[in-house]
Amino acid sequence: MLGEMVFRSDEVAPADRFDYWREQVVGSFMPMEVLSDDHVTDFAVSQRILDLGAVRLRTTEHTPMTVRRTAQLVRRSDPGHYHLSLATSGSTKVVHPGGDAWYGVGDLILVDTSRPHHVEMGSGESQDRVRGTGVFVPREMLSLPTKGVEQLVNRRMSGREGVGALLAQFLTQVCRDSGSYRPSDGPRLGTVALDLVNTLLAHTLDAEDVLAPETRRRALLLRIQGFIQHHLADPDLTPSMVAAAHHISVSYLYRVFEDEEVTVAAWIRRQRLERTRRDLADTALRNLPIHTIAARWGFPRAADFTRAFRTAYGMPPTNYREEVCRVGE
Repeated sequence: MLGEMVFRSDEVAPADRFDYWREQVVGSFMPMEVLSDDHVTDFAVSQRILDLGAVRLRTTEHTPMTVRRTAQLVRRSDPGHYHLSLATSGSTKVVHPGGDAWYGVGDLILVDTSRPHHVEMGSGESQDRVRGTGVFVPREMLSLPTKGVEQLVNRRMSGREGVGALLAQFLTQVCRDSGSYRPSDGPRLGTVALDLVNTLLAHTLDAEDVLAPETRRRALLLRIQGFIQHHLADPDLTPSMVAAAHHISVSYLYRVFEDEEVTVAAWIRRQRLERTRRDLADTALRNLPIHTIAARWGFPRAADFTRAFRTAYGMPPTNYREEVCRVGE
């Protein structure tokens, strides 16, 4: 399991929750003022911080509130980080000397801890919870020139398409599946997060050429894997199709996969088999014919699927389904 810190306001008395959270903010990140005039008496918040080496992931859910980082607080303590956050529910308003901006669900927001700013999360009249996921990245670990990154502070970036969607999916998945990782996976996941952040910022600035070749390769690999997973149901999904969709040659596609210890075609087959195995183990799909499940994941010929499944898991799909469903009864 990844190293993590968890905070839940319901673990303390209601009257102490807001003050306790303000202390938590200072201890976890940096000095900030926390305000919630309309929700002090019913304040609620939960927070998880995952340690990914030099990078930290954070998820929060809370009643509407405002946080302020004044020039005085910046002078008192500055960790020298950029915070890139993804809004997953509620609206957010960021105010800093360069202007104000509103962000909604699916938008990515970049904030500089060295700049005074304040963030209004949710409407003061709303009772809805505000949810978000974010990543803290040390300033010196970004590959882009500081002047370029400064252009992106408080600039709306989409987490619904392209590299932004890939980053949003990665952050969400790591937070959701954190219990399935080992502590040693943390720094490697941090490297992936950092590569995606660098790639998103470079793409937004149209400056991909400044990224290190290895960063570009890893980001391209993640985009390709995301594309494959999205098109597994297509029986015509082949390395040639994947290469054409990413405007690269098939030979370069194979070079991108060199460190994966498996070919592109084998990776596609593995993903398809894992999806079919998951569906065969789902008791809710017990009455769905096996050949239908196979076709759903890109195996149009039942004989080919049975042979591939037996090779991968040591038994035919019929036997696997019977065994798993029997154990689950």
